[in-house]
Amino acid sequence: MLDNLDPISQAIRIQTPRTQQGEHSTPLYLTSSFCFDDAEAMRAAFAEESDDNIYSRFSNPNVDEFTRKMVALEGAEAGFATASGMSAVVGSIMALLKNGDHLICSSSIFGNTNTFIKKYMPGFGITVTMVPAGDEAAWEAAVKPNTKMVYLETPTNPQLEVLDLEWIGKFTKKHNLILNVDNCFATPLLQKPIDFGADLVVHSATKWIDGQGRVLGGVVVGRADLIREIYLFCRVTGPSLSPFNAWVLSKSLETLDVRMERHCKNALEVAGALQNHPRVSLVKYPFLASHPQYAIAIKQMKAGGGVFCFEIKGGVEAGRKFLNALTMLSVTANLGDTRSIASHPASTTHSKLTEEERQAVGITPGLIRVSTGLEKAEDIIADILQALDKSAE
Repeated sequence: MLDNLDPISQAIRIQTPRTQQGEHSTPLYLTSSFCFDDAEAMRAAFAEESDDNIYSRFSNPNVDEFTRKMVALEGAEAGFATASGMSAVVGSIMALLKNGDHLICSSSIFGNTNTFIKKYMPGFGITVTMVPAGDEAAWEAAVKPNTKMVYLETPTNPQLEVLDLEWIGKFTKKHNLILNVDNCFATPLLQKPIDFGADLVVHSATKWIDGQGRVLGGVVVGRADLIREIYLFCRVTGPSLSPFNAWVLSKSLETLDVRMERHCKNALEVAGALQNHPRVSLVKYPFLASHPQYAIAIKQMKAGGGVFCFEIKGGVEAGRKFLNALTMLSVTANLGDTRSIASHPASTTHSKLTEEERQAVGITPGLIRVSTGLEKAEDIIADILQALDKSAE
C-alpha cells in the first residue's frame, strides 16, 4: 500500500510493525542483541534464511525504519545506515575497492573526505586521480584500465560548484564505472542522483536530515548488489548507527520537506541581499543567475539548497572580525540546522589542505560559508549586514 504513495508521504508513513501496545509513534529498540524462540530460529537468522534481527551492529528496527525511508526518498533499491556521514563515505568506497584499483574523484570535496582519500587510501593500494569539477576533458583523461569508481559531491562543500549529473552519469556508464554521489547538500528533496545514473548515494544525516543539530548519522543507498557488499563490510568493521540516533533521524524525515522549503527560500533571499554589498566581492548560490553553473543547477535541482557562500573583502582578518561580530548566527562546525550558522572553511573544515590545494578548489582566505536556518530572513540579513560593517573596522 505504501508503495503507491509519494516518497514524501512514504517518509512520514513508513514504520516498523506496531507491537501489542498499539503505539502510534515507533518505540525505541535500545538493545544490543535479540532473542530467538529456539536454536533452529537462531541458526536460520545467522544463515540469512530469515530477516530476524541478531545484533544491533548488524540490524535494528529503528535503523531499518530510517533506512527504508531514505531508500524511498532517493528512489533506491536498498540502503545501509551508519554512525556518521564519514563512515558512510568510507564504507561506500572501501567495501567496493581493493588493492590495485583506481578511483576518480572530484577535487572539490569535503575536507575530511579529501584527507581520507589522499592520506589513507594509498596505504590500501588504491590510487586516486583528483579532477577539477567541471573539466570534462580531464574526467575522460583520468580513466585508466583499473578505474572502478567515480566519487563526487554536488553541490560541493563549501564552494557550491554544481556538477552536471546527466553528463557524469553517461560518462560512468560508458566506462562501466560505479558512480558514487554525495547528495548531502541537496538532500533527496531537491535532487535525485539515481535519476541521472548514480549507483550509490551517500549522506551525512547529521546535516539537513536531522535538521536540528542533535545527532550524528550517515546512510548509503543505491543498487542492491553494491549495498550488500557495503553491509557486509560495515557489519565486520562496525560503524553502526545507534538505535536512538536512528529513531531521531526517522522522525526528522517527517518534516524534511517543509523544512527544506524554508531553508531554500531563506538562502535565496539572504544571498540575493548580499550581491551588491560593498564589503562582498562574490556571492555563490546555485539558484542565483550569477552562479557559474546556474543552468546545470536549475536542470537537476528543484531548489538551490540551504547553503550559500560569499567572499568578504579583507581576507582572513576580515573573516575573523566578521565571525566575531555576529550576534545571532552561530559559529560552529556544522550545517543544516534550524539555526543559521556561519563558518570560515580555510581555517576550519579545510585547514588540513595546503594553501595551494585550497586555492585550486576555490577556498580563498576570505570565503565565508553560511548555512541558512529557519529564522526570519530579515533577521538573518540584519545580523550579517551589521557584522560586515564591523569587519571593516
